[in-house]
Amino acid sequence: MAKFKLDTSAMQEDFFDDAAMIGIVTAMPAYHLCWLLNNHFDIEFVREPEQNISLQKNDTLYNFPIYQYDLPNSEQKYFLYKLKDGKEPLLPETKQLDYLWLIQTVDPETDAEFIARELKNIPDIQLAQKLAPDQLKSLNNLLV
Repeated sequence: MAKFKLDTSAMQEDFFDDAAMIGIVTAMPAYHLCWLLNNHFDIEFVREPEQNISLQKNDTLYNFPIYQYDLPNSEQKYFLYKLKDGKEPLLPETKQLDYLWLIQTVDPETDAEFIARELKNIPDIQLAQKLAPDQLKSLNNLLV
């Protein structure tokens, strides 16, 4: 029986084409971080449980919540990924990060620079740094 492998390269290219990413380190639980970001940036991250990313490793199923905010009257979006389920990372190459903020806007690089600067002013956030998508080998894990 032939095995088929899904080629996600076109989806990946389309999804990350107009996007920038910020890695975040904080001990805050996701709901608290979202509340803080919603208030600080005047946005409204919402969690849709059916959008969770699930990964099966050995006999264990890991779930990684995603929070999303759609900018009003546009196709622009923000995604906030929780990068760990217990000690299991969603992106093995970013084990030190707790969250990833994906920005899909008209000018994602400028927006990411502004957001990263603002995040550094929030006391409970230890680190906020821009990430280059081409540095991440597990980008497919972020496709929604």
